[in-house]
Order: sequence, then structure tokens, then C-alpha cells
Amino acid sequence: MDTGIGWTVLVVFYILPLLHVCLSPAAGPWRASPGSACPFSPRTGWLFIVLLSGPVGWLLFVFRRRG
Repeated sequence: MDTGIGWTVLVVFYILPLLHVCLSPAAGPWRASPGSACPFSPRTGWLFIVLLSGPVGWLLFVFRRRG
């Protein structure tokens, strides 16, 4: 595989989805709710999911149910 193709795959399928979750207002707040038992915020949770699952995690974020 060419180096340029490898970098393109890395940027398109991992870095851009992470940036999308970081910058999207629909991802939720950066801080956890005051009374929640979980120390992570919704946005942090989505970042972990996208980081560990890659493009599949990003698709989960994009097509999640709102409600």
C-alpha cells in the first residue's frame, strides 16, 4: 500500500470522525450531570466508542436514535 493511501485512510476513517464527535453540538455536554453515577460525560463516552470502534462507532453516533 502506498504511504499516501495509508494516511488518507487514517485521516478519513479515524481522525475526521473523532473531530466530528468533538465539534458536534449533538454529542452532548463535556461535563457529566451533577447527580450521575458515571464520571464521564456523554461526549466523552462517544469519543471512546469512536476511538475504539473506528468507523463503526462513528456510524453508531451518526445514526443513533434521538429521543
